[in-house]
Amino acid sequence: METASLPSGLVEERVRAEVRRLGIDPMHERDVVRGLVNEAVNDHAAEDPLRADEIAQGIYDAVAGFGPLQQYFDDPKIEEVWINSPGRVFVAREGCSQLTSTVLAEAEVRMLVERMLRWSGRRLDMANPFVDAMLPDGSRLHVVIPEITRRHWSVNIRRFVVRATHVGDLVDTGTLTSQAADFLDASVVSGLNVLVAGGTQAGKTTLLNGLLGCVPGRERIISCEEVFELSLQHPDWIAMQTRDASLEGGGEIPLRRLVKEALRMRPTRLVVGEVRQAEALDLLIAMNSGVPSMATLHANSAREAVTKLCTLPLLAGGNIGPEFVVPTVAGCVDIVIHTATDRHGRRKVREIAALSGRVENNTVELAEIFTSCDGMLTRAGGYPPHADRFAAHGFDVVELLRSRGAE
Repeated sequence: METASLPSGLVEERVRAEVRRLGIDPMHERDVVRGLVNEAVNDHAAEDPLRADEIAQGIYDAVAGFGPLQQYFDDPKIEEVWINSPGRVFVAREGCSQLTSTVLAEAEVRMLVERMLRWSGRRLDMANPFVDAMLPDGSRLHVVIPEITRRHWSVNIRRFVVRATHVGDLVDTGTLTSQAADFLDASVVSGLNVLVAGGTQAGKTTLLNGLLGCVPGRERIISCEEVFELSLQHPDWIAMQTRDASLEGGGEIPLRRLVKEALRMRPTRLVVGEVRQAEALDLLIAMNSGVPSMATLHANSAREAVTKLCTLPLLAGGNIGPEFVVPTVAGCVDIVIHTATDRHGRRKVREIAALSGRVENNTVELAEIFTSCDGMLTRAGGYPPHADRFAAHGFDVVELLRSRGAE
């Protein structure tokens, strides 16, 4: 006589009914859901004992997780998940993209996105066909829907596998050398203004997170982001994110507004998660007012990052011209770090440059402190500005940058 299989659909419905009866949030009370699933599956285990654990995990993922995608959230090597169409789900594992065997239905994609957005409180509809949101584990969700996309919903989930709590953590991952880490640590402690540049998935946010781990505990950090991505272990830190407009078209809080409000909150460190538009002007004004600041920016090199930062403030209006912006960038930004991904998917700092404060023929002068040679970050000949600030915090810049040989 053939053994009846465990009725997973009925078991899942029983668990969902219990979740509703108890009034719990399955995304936040996952241990309670796990207990309910185990109890329900055990009651039916005799019907299909060999698959009981597998079915229990599937039901748990469907109720308290993200269904068929949960396996990718549980894999510590997966950095990003994206859906081009229901039948084409990709992942990036250790820097390399792979087409998975996961096949979804159109309705399943929508259901998963709705569950993800329910936690964040952000919305997606024809009036707002794009959305950026943070998931419970800190991953960043980006969704675009038709008719902006050709036919299917486009979903990207960027996970933060490496959580650097200090810039020194990135030495073990090969992102930068110990000498460069010591120099950056001293630069942050000494209150220099730092710009982190790089391409998509180059590790800008991870590096920024590590740099912020160097900020002394007595200081007050105010961070401004489009979506919460930074994760700090700092005793005095306020994080703010932008807000979309309501259905009535009001209530939008753009990044520029956050930067302006942050300056009224007694910051000793200002952080802008990513500079994209006219908020670059507000960042420069903050730096110019004596508030040590950090930010990230998309650029292909340290030089291009400086050029871009000289251009973005012009978006703030016609009364802002290069004659103000260029010398302000030269005098305010101290250090530019450029990070990139190599052909093997490994994230590495490619160069660290300093701004001397001088402008020649409307071009900001740069001095290379560290540069890449044969894929390795090596000491160049430049020095950072504000040696007096380093000295005031007990650092000898010459000693920090003295050649140590191969590391």
